[in-house]
Amino acid sequence: MKTLSAVTEPPKAAPAGAGKKKAIMLALPVLVAVLLLLVPTPAGLEPYAWHFFAIFVGVIVGLIFEPLPGAVIGLTGVVVIALFSQFLLFSPAELANPKFKVASESFKWAVSGFGNSTVWLIFGAFMFAAGYDKTQFGRRLALILVKYLGRRSLTLGYAITFADLLLAPFTPSNTARSGGTIYPIIANLPPLYGSKPNDPSARKIGSYLMWVAITAACITSSMFLSALAPNLLALALVKSIIGFDISWGMWFLAFLPLGLLLILTMPLLAYWFYPPEVKINDEVPKWAMAELEKLGRLTRNEILLLVFVVCALLMWIFATSWIEPALAALLVVVLMLWTGVLSWNDITSNKPAWNTFAWFATLVALADGLARVGFITWLGKEGGMLLQGYDPQISAVVLLIAFFLLHYLFASTTAHTTALLPAMLTIAASIPGINMPVFCLMLCTSLGVMGIITPFGTGPSPIYYGSGYLPTKDYWRLGTIFGAIFLVSMMVIAYPWMVWMF
Repeated sequence: MKTLSAVTEPPKAAPAGAGKKKAIMLALPVLVAVLLLLVPTPAGLEPYAWHFFAIFVGVIVGLIFEPLPGAVIGLTGVVVIALFSQFLLFSPAELANPKFKVASESFKWAVSGFGNSTVWLIFGAFMFAAGYDKTQFGRRLALILVKYLGRRSLTLGYAITFADLLLAPFTPSNTARSGGTIYPIIANLPPLYGSKPNDPSARKIGSYLMWVAITAACITSSMFLSALAPNLLALALVKSIIGFDISWGMWFLAFLPLGLLLILTMPLLAYWFYPPEVKINDEVPKWAMAELEKLGRLTRNEILLLVFVVCALLMWIFATSWIEPALAALLVVVLMLWTGVLSWNDITSNKPAWNTFAWFATLVALADGLARVGFITWLGKEGGMLLQGYDPQISAVVLLIAFFLLHYLFASTTAHTTALLPAMLTIAASIPGINMPVFCLMLCTSLGVMGIITPFGTGPSPIYYGSGYLPTKDYWRLGTIFGAIFLVSMMVIAYPWMVWMF
């Protein structure tokens, strides 16, 4: 008689109190939003802007505790604001204009995030990963890594970090670099160790490797002026507002001591704070060598994929003036479809890609809305008034910390740079005694590392968050820990170094 399989076993009853706990989690973001809505509007801020902020905070609370999938939370926030846009999104002046169509403008705002280039670049990165997976080219590269460096989990962590470091100076998009190039390869590593996404086995090694990869992307984005698109935007803003020119070499030198320290210690820090269960395995490298022999020579589709990926990388590095990185990624996706590397069914059935696409698009709209309603401008003015009369060094430090922590309100480094950098520069310039060259360098070089603090803080974040290896609670916890490490390191190491150098 056959033993009853796990598949045919009756479903287990839900743990006692699970329904009550879920109800509390569902009610919590609503309660937070309602409480903020009841708080009197701060002086100098329009009521509709404060009400928008209340809904935004409710969404963030929902994303932290995740009673429903993140995409559902984000979509709910967008729909609520669009439905009640007369009280949450549009100013009295806009509403008073007879030509202003509230219904159509509400909808345009609600879907605005879906037209964001970073959102499409993230989607393209998922399609790249699908190509790596289907052709087994990603498995081949992963096996090569494991063959030479796979005995220790820590050495794999360093291999991922140095791979990002090598690409960073030439790739002005960390989403393209990390999400489109690094992630599709390393996504094939965990299964080799029996580490599966959305499963307790994720902690074997997959969780560690994914966290190292996103952290490395954030560090390298701060190390090089050319490693992150908003870095170039920040450069232009500093020159136009302050009149201070920052060269590639000045940027690199300013962050060099801290950058080297973080690159050399971060995989080890991740190893301590988020240790993999598999630390040493002598058998896996031997097995990887045997598996590589079974794979044999490169197939037609693997060669095509390699050519397409190299072309994408070249476009991301050298052709950004002619073709948007997101469009370059979509071009490669079209080529993969036409050549049979991927099928249309591979695109439509990729649930993680579509889930992340919807989730991040709604967050981009919500975060951009904060600037639209004037909340960010008000916050900058209030911060400047509070600092009047204080020691200039204390004022500079407070502004730098605020600039870093306010990234919690943004789903895009570009949006953060556009909305907050001019305000911070203007406030600092009005305070006598602040070393403006150092202040400018500190603000600009922090743009990369601040992306670690949330699952939506920088382009590649949603990709690693959506990998299934980094649970929500782990991501927020580690983001807080590493964000604190990076911020303290900026103040303790980078700031004195820049004062001494510049």
